[in-house]
Order: sequence, then structure tokens, then C-alpha cells
Amino acid sequence: MKKVVYDLHTHSALSPCGDNDMTVNNMLHMAVLNGIQVMAITDHNSCKNCPAAMEVAKGLPIDLIPGMELCTSEEVHIICLFPALESAMAFDDYVHDHLPPVKNRPEIFSEQRILNAADEIVGYEPYLLINATTISIEETVPLVRRFGGICYPAHIDKSSTSVFSNLGYFSADWGFSAVEIVCRENIPKLAPRIPGFADLLVLHSSDAHYLWDISQGENFLFCNDFRHMLGLY
Repeated sequence: MKKVVYDLHTHSALSPCGDNDMTVNNMLHMAVLNGIQVMAITDHNSCKNCPAAMEVAKGLPIDLIPGMELCTSEEVHIICLFPALESAMAFDDYVHDHLPPVKNRPEIFSEQRILNAADEIVGYEPYLLINATTISIEETVPLVRRFGGICYPAHIDKSSTSVFSNLGYFSADWGFSAVEIVCRENIPKLAPRIPGFADLLVLHSSDAHYLWDISQGENFLFCNDFRHMLGLY
């Protein structure tokens, strides 16, 4: 087995809370400098900066996984990862159709920039991406599987937009095979509240919204094939 350094939760300038310096080139080159071998860009309710990021990643020693941080109808954040760009963009279309048609207000949030591989702005997402979709948490696992991906609850120890903060419980019926926990110190108190916790893959990522937030090598796993371990075939 080999040590794989990863960061599977990051936000580009497309996210309404992402810094404008979070361009695809800046993010990927910072990740490489930090020794990250596998990275995912997971903007709120959108994959629209994944095409540019995937193009940039072709020339770098990093495996980029296209993804999204989905906000369910319960306002629970779910990390969704896909084996290929095509499946991610198909999922992006589906999610966009399940967003409330609330216009973004860039003077309050951000411009929600869509970029090309040269970090040039090629468009703006008009709908506010931070809103909850009409997709429930019970739907997420079978829905994401339909598009060839995997998903798991984000930052479950966070005081907002997590399964425990918003729902107060964790159900085995949801079908998740992994969870993201921010602080390792919280595992002992969370584990008894999660049915089948011993069988879940526990992940830690940065949730970076600024370049200096991107993981610096502290999150890693030992495995033979990282994508296979995640369930991305």
C-alpha cells in the first residue's frame, strides 16, 4: 500500500463564499506545492468550474476528481464525487434544475465566476448557489449512483449545514459508506451516534474557501488505489 495525500473538499471562485483568488490554476498549483496527490473541487451546487480545472490538472502531478457540495432540501451539505467529467456535468444539469430560481446578488455574496483553463472569466452563475435544492437526503445516494458517483455527508461535526446540526441524527438507511469529519478529536463522541460507524470510511478535508486553507499534507490514507477505495470506478 502507498500513502496518498488528499483534499476532497475545496471551493473555487464559483462558490458564493469562495474567494476570487480561488481560480483553478491557483488552487491546483497550491495543492501541488502542498504535496496533495488527489484533490476534488466541490463548489456549492455546481460543477461548472470542473471542466477548466480538469484541463489544468492534465499538466500537473495531481489526480483531480470532479465534484460538488450538494445542499439538500434539509440544508445538509453532501460531498458528491464522480469518476469522470461527463458524469459530473450531467449531475450538474440535474441539480441546476432543482435549485430555487433565486438570483444571485454579487454585492452581497460573490460574482460566482465561471472560469476557463487560463483563469479567464467566461461567465457567471445567475442563480444563488448557496440555497437548498429540492433534493432530500434520502435521495442522494441512489441519485448520485445513477450518475456513476459516490457521496457522503460533509463536516458532520460542524454546528451548521450538517446531519447532526440540522437533523439531529444519522440513519443507516441513507446508505452512506463514508463521512467527513473536521476534527479528529470529535470522532470518539460522534462514533456512538452513527450506526455502523466502524464500517464507514472517515475522511478529513479542508473545505477551503481561500488559498491558504487548502490542506498542507495532514490528510492522507494508505491504500493501493485511492479512487477504488472511494468507490469511483
